[in-house]
Amino acid sequence: MGKTAVVVIDMINTYDHDDAHLLLPAAQAAVPAIVNLLEGARRHDVPVIYANDNFGQWRSHHGEILETALAGPHADLVRPLSPDQESLFVVKARHSIFFETPLSYLLRQQGIGHVVLCGQVTEQCVLYSALDAHIRHLDVTVPRDAVAHIHEDLADAALRMMERNMAANIPSTADIHF
Repeated sequence: MGKTAVVVIDMINTYDHDDAHLLLPAAQAAVPAIVNLLEGARRHDVPVIYANDNFGQWRSHHGEILETALAGPHADLVRPLSPDQESLFVVKARHSIFFETPLSYLLRQQGIGHVVLCGQVTEQCVLYSALDAHIRHLDVTVPRDAVAHIHEDLADAALRMMERNMAANIPSTADIHF
C-alpha cells in the first residue's frame, strides 16, 4: 500500500463564487473534522498536501492564495486548517487534483500509496480526484464528515460511487488511525 498522505482539496477559499451560499453550511460543518484529521496526521508525521484551485490567478502562488483567503470574509473557515511549515502545496486549475499538476510525481517520490482526501466539493473535485487516484492504483479514503458539498443528494451519490466503483473507504474521521 505504501505510505499515507492527507490531501486537502480547495479549502483555501474566499467563497466568492456563484454557489458559495450553498457550499458554506457544509464547509462550516466539515472544518472541525478536517482540523482533527490534520492534527492526527501531523502528530504521526503523515504528509499533508494541499491541492488548491488558483481561481484563475495565474501569477499567484500558494502563499498569495492563502493570504487572499485569510483576508476574505470567510477567514474563519480557512485559518484553522491553514498549511503549516511542513505542508506541501500543489496548485490546480481544474477539478481533479491530478489534472496537469505534479501530484502523481510528488506521491511517487514520497512513496505514498494511500491518499486520504478531504475538502470540497464532494460531488465535484473530491469525486474526480478519487477517480484519478483510483486509476493510478492508489488506495483512497474519503472521510464522509471531512468533505463539503453543494448538493447533498449528489454528494451522497458521489460517496456511494467512490465506495462502490473505486473501492474507496468512506469512514468518519474518528475511525481513521494513522
